[in-house]
Amino acid sequence: SGEEGIYPHLIKFCEGHLEKLNPKSRALRKEIPVATEASFSKDEWNQIMDDLRTWAEETKKSETLLKQEPVFDLLKEKIPPVRSSISFVPLNEKSFPKQRTNSSKHVLPRDYQEWDKFDVEEECNKVDGVLKIDPPAILNTGHPNIKRAVDASLLSQQEKFLLASREKDKGNEAFRANDYKEAIAYYSRSLSILPTVSAYNNRAQAEINLQHWHNAMRDCQQVLELEPRNKKALLRRATVHNHMGNFQMASEDLRMVLQEEPNNATAIQLLSKIERKLSDCLPEQQSKGKKILIEELEEQEEQRACPVQPSQPVGGEESSAAPAERGDMGNAQKKPHSRGDGGPHSESSNSHHGHWRGKGGTSDKYKVTEESKVANGSSKRGSTASVQGDKRSGVKGATGGGKAEESVNLDAPCGALPPHLSRLKNEGNLLFKNGQFADALEKYSQAIQGYTDSGIDSPEDLCILYSNRAACYLKDGNSQDCIQDCTRALELQPFSLKPLLRRAMAYESLERYKKAYVDYKTVLQIDISVQAAHDSVNRITRLLIEQDGPEWREKLPDIPMVPLSAQQHRREEPPSEEVLQARAEKATRDAERRAEIHFSAFKQEGNDFVKNGQYQEALGKYTECLKLKPKECAIYTNRALCYLKLERFMEAKKDCDTALELEPGNKKAFYRRALANKGLKDYLACSSDLQEVLQLDANVQEAEKELEEVTVLLRQSLANTAQDKPRKTVPIKEVDGDEDMTDVPASESSCTRDNINLKPSSAYEFEPQLLPQYLSDQLDGHTISFIMKALDLHLLGKNPNLVYRHLHHLHTADRFSVVLMLLEKDERRYMTQLFEHLSAVESTEFTKGDVQNLANKYI
Repeated sequence: SGEEGIYPHLIKFCEGHLEKLNPKSRALRKEIPVATEASFSKDEWNQIMDDLRTWAEETKKSETLLKQEPVFDLLKEKIPPVRSSISFVPLNEKSFPKQRTNSSKHVLPRDYQEWDKFDVEEECNKVDGVLKIDPPAILNTGHPNIKRAVDASLLSQQEKFLLASREKDKGNEAFRANDYKEAIAYYSRSLSILPTVSAYNNRAQAEINLQHWHNAMRDCQQVLELEPRNKKALLRRATVHNHMGNFQMASEDLRMVLQEEPNNATAIQLLSKIERKLSDCLPEQQSKGKKILIEELEEQEEQRACPVQPSQPVGGEESSAAPAERGDMGNAQKKPHSRGDGGPHSESSNSHHGHWRGKGGTSDKYKVTEESKVANGSSKRGSTASVQGDKRSGVKGATGGGKAEESVNLDAPCGALPPHLSRLKNEGNLLFKNGQFADALEKYSQAIQGYTDSGIDSPEDLCILYSNRAACYLKDGNSQDCIQDCTRALELQPFSLKPLLRRAMAYESLERYKKAYVDYKTVLQIDISVQAAHDSVNRITRLLIEQDGPEWREKLPDIPMVPLSAQQHRREEPPSEEVLQARAEKATRDAERRAEIHFSAFKQEGNDFVKNGQYQEALGKYTECLKLKPKECAIYTNRALCYLKLERFMEAKKDCDTALELEPGNKKAFYRRALANKGLKDYLACSSDLQEVLQLDANVQEAEKELEEVTVLLRQSLANTAQDKPRKTVPIKEVDGDEDMTDVPASESSCTRDNINLKPSSAYEFEPQLLPQYLSDQLDGHTISFIMKALDLHLLGKNPNLVYRHLHHLHTADRFSVVLMLLEKDERRYMTQLFEHLSAVESTEFTKGDVQNLANKYI
């Protein structure tokens, strides 16, 4: 209608179509007005007002209750000093003097005679005496000892929540100040009042910063019991597992985090590091499996078995032993123990069961045969000489039953331990073998302390050291310290056999039969062939029946379930084909997942380097990405950008060509190849690529600017080429009639006639198909503009069919595409005007579609 107004249906249709083209368009944004009373119905508004009144009344009631029962009046004796203060005054009411007042006697007004008797100095002394009674401030000479528990039994739930939040905020303040110990104290106070997930998580992070891995693990477990899939707790537990060497468990936690949040950069980066560690450990694991021959002997010798592979998420000691330790360990004195032997791990032992004796005194020990000992470099048992002060490679000694000499290599490597720690461990093993348990304990303690100070990451070796020291404690009768060291070893390597068995012996010696029973049953789940565990279970069962009656099983703690991977008596069973196929599929999936994680990490690092202008480093990262995924188009375009920044144009062009083979319509590849061609001074190819970019997306302003610059450069290049090209001079001779034609050969005569026949004698003899031949060497922008004007002004009205034929043949000229690219705006306007007029003409030789197809070749 032409009238202005609002048309809702038209607006709705346009917005729907625009949303299909670009859902994130700014034109689709609508301002949502603030809701008012008019926005709701009467019932809804009344409901809102009732809720507001109820909330206000509840708030006033809670404030009144809090004022009546102040929180800090109940705890004023237990409130710690203000954080970062250097002094505090005791909250003791007796420290402040009370003014004695007698309310019953009123002071009468003084007369002038009494003022004369008033002694001012005496009154001043009284005032000074009162002020001197104040106690001096108490200075804190050290860190305030903050109590970690608060008695909140008298508080209501709301008051507990308020006080717990305040204590947690104090912990957050201390954490931000990098005072992690004080932060842990305040978080502990908050948890003693009201346990919350956030407080446990915060305390776990503080424990991680202090490298208290076991405390951090305990807090993470508490969070996961309250909230099973808490991402922060899983991420922090994975960090703890990583530092404790449990890489498999860490990777499982990180995968759970990535299931909830796939783009978590911290989890992706940490998982990539852990996957690298696991892949590095794989060849080492494969090389450490050895088959050794064992035979049963009458002597009380320890059994040696195949080492547990460290890839399994269970305990076990890895081998790399000193040769002299492969004999008997832990029974040098030949003294039978009623509850088994407590010898330390040998350097290469991952024993399923060592020197264990039952109550009947029968020997169930095993020893490596002489043949295998020679192969492993070990010698006969029998040295009892001390190694203190002996820095030589050999130690000579004699046994009680006869003298024998042996050489012991105390510098033999021990797993991942440094040489000085390996020597301490070897010395401890030899001392234990000789029955000097106190000296051996000192060596193991020095090795553990050196491990902590050196900062190496080898939980398997640390587990062995703790287990060996526990054996020394067990031999000396110190069962309590033996239990502590065994527990530490099991935290490093869960379901490790020897620490479990030694802890069970220590529990049994302390008459803590229930815990001993649990550990013995766990040992039997790991390896059912340990006879000492069978004997002990039978013995303890009788004691528990006598102690607790028929219902003794109900009073036992929970017996942990040992995973199949940790059950040593099941490992020798050959896997079925289905299992092997499943493992292969799982390995393939894990490899793809690892490749994807590494690819994402390399790509992110490359992008970060590009943002920081470090193009050479980014180049290496993108090359690593292409090794993992050689058909990723985006990586080729990114690497091409780095090549462009480094002015390596040929490599950039190759990467863009590869990207266009993978994705023919990639705008970035066309644009960056255009820049590479510009750097190589191939302006025609550069212009062609830029035109492709503008055809794909006409809104790319960078391409338009580059096209203008390249057009100028191309004109200059063509002009320079034309000036440098030499012109040939052709002599022309006039003749009368056909005299000279007789002297010309027949072939040249026919050629001359043909050339003459090409030139029409009048305009009526001109044919449009000859136009490209006439203009092949003389075509330029002015010529095309002149032809367009002539066709539009003089020929279109008379013969439009002839105009169409001229245009149909003109674009086939040799230099037409180059000249067309160099046309000015006015010349293009004449061309557009001609095609508009031609499309309005009705003809039998051509249609509007033919005109449109022809226009696409010009415009």
